[in-house]
Amino acid sequence: MLDHAVWHALTGPQQAVAIADGAAVRYRATVAPFGALHPGAISAGGDALTEAWVDMARVVGPGGSVGVTGDRLVVPAGWQAVREGMALQMVGTDVRSEPDPLAVTLGSADVDEMLALIERTRPGPFLEETVTLGGYLGLRVDGRLVAMAGERMRPPGHAEISAVATLPTARGQGLASRLVRAVAAAIAGRGEIPFLHVAADNVEAARLYRHLGFEVRRSVLFQHLRLQQR
Repeated sequence: MLDHAVWHALTGPQQAVAIADGAAVRYRATVAPFGALHPGAISAGGDALTEAWVDMARVVGPGGSVGVTGDRLVVPAGWQAVREGMALQMVGTDVRSEPDPLAVTLGSADVDEMLALIERTRPGPFLEETVTLGGYLGLRVDGRLVAMAGERMRPPGHAEISAVATLPTARGQGLASRLVRAVAAAIAGRGEIPFLHVAADNVEAARLYRHLGFEVRRSVLFQHLRLQQR
């Protein structure tokens, strides 16, 4: 399931925010940058994979872009690799989770503050409508949002913790740990398993997640691709 988390999320619990065509699917561009090819086409290769890329081109459109995750994919002509990076996929089967009484639910009215915090901290993609995926919590000090975390990919039986961000001036107080545990508690309360992705070179963050009970499942390559204009 987690080897193809984006595919299973968008063909399952998150179909409402998906754009699909044949063997390709992606989140709406204002929700998240990720998309996926049918796992069967990837494993089959050959004509099946070629046709899946044709489907993805229709989903993305000329000049559009998409992020694909997992093992390295052979990218056909017409696509440009914009950037890539390795991440660790970590699963919290034994995470120490608990609600935080001071955490507040974040929604559409908080998007401007959330985007500003993301801009300051750069934890990963967070767009105008990412908050609609739900499960976002924040901590405020004197009314100002200083830390946040929430949920993104939702493959069946799982939920990804994402957008873990703390204002630089508020770090060292355990705010990120509190929010990760609180988001994980909400996920566990639904009978699902929390997981997350962390940049492979972010040793400090990976250490924190291990301390909270997450374990490395596998390494994942993130490829950001752009379809050339015809």
